[in-house]
Amino acid sequence: MTPPERAAILAAAGPASGKNIIGETTESLHKFLVDGYNLGGQPPRLEEDLKFVPKDREEVIYIYMYRLAQNQTMLNSKRHRQAPVFTKTDAEQGEVYYHRPPLLLDLYYLVAVHSKFRSDAERLMGWLLVRLNEATHLIHRPRRFALPDGREVDSLGRTYDVANFSAPAPDATEDDKPADDGLLVEKVSLALTDDLTVGDAINLFTLHEAPYRPFLTYRARVALDGPLYKSAGGSTVRMGRLEPVSPPADGPGQSRNGRIRPGMPLPKPRSPPGPPPHFVRKIADTDSDSED
Repeated sequence: MTPPERAAILAAAGPASGKNIIGETTESLHKFLVDGYNLGGQPPRLEEDLKFVPKDREEVIYIYMYRLAQNQTMLNSKRHRQAPVFTKTDAEQGEVYYHRPPLLLDLYYLVAVHSKFRSDAERLMGWLLVRLNEATHLIHRPRRFALPDGREVDSLGRTYDVANFSAPAPDATEDDKPADDGLLVEKVSLALTDDLTVGDAINLFTLHEAPYRPFLTYRARVALDGPLYKSAGGSTVRMGRLEPVSPPADGPGQSRNGRIRPGMPLPKPRSPPGPPPHFVRKIADTDSDSED
């Protein structure tokens, strides 16, 4: 491929498939807390501004993403490779796309609470711990791919729709499971982590001109997909019919260098193993000689 052809392919790339994953993770975290609130009364207010203080008895949950970092345990190379998306089943007319491997990121959230009374704040903090412990996957859906022509599809080439993916029930049989064999699923996990010291948290609250509050830190792991590049085409290699291989002349299970071929029967031993014998004779039986 010449440099102008390569430049034309890169210029025709589509939008980044995972450009919204960071914002969607924060929104999913908010929705997960609101949907699971069961302490009675009005749900707490969700805020990202640490210095916000309500003037009444309203309870507040602060969710602030304070840093992003690349996942150092799962580093991908930047070399282009074939994307796991197939838009057609025909090998001759199918479209092939390339992309760079996803950028694996860790999102760190600071979670704090506010209430007029300290006991209510501690109760809300306990509920947060229990609720977020259930958030094994904030996002669990088919992986979205944005094609260069603007279409959004899943890994099977279907128009992207979350309704196409439905997790089977635990007691479902093979016949009851949906026909999603080969469908790639996007998962965003959430875990409690000890990322900030008390001194770091005090500096962070002071920077935002906010009072210090007891806090938790959580880590969400996401995969940021880049744009797709459509392949300009390839070469079709046609091979003739393979002829049967005749067995070697030096034996069915032994090659010319003396090694045993895998899957072939072992040759029958022609002589006992070991060095050639010298002056071998049968041991005489003394009892039989005495009887004679």
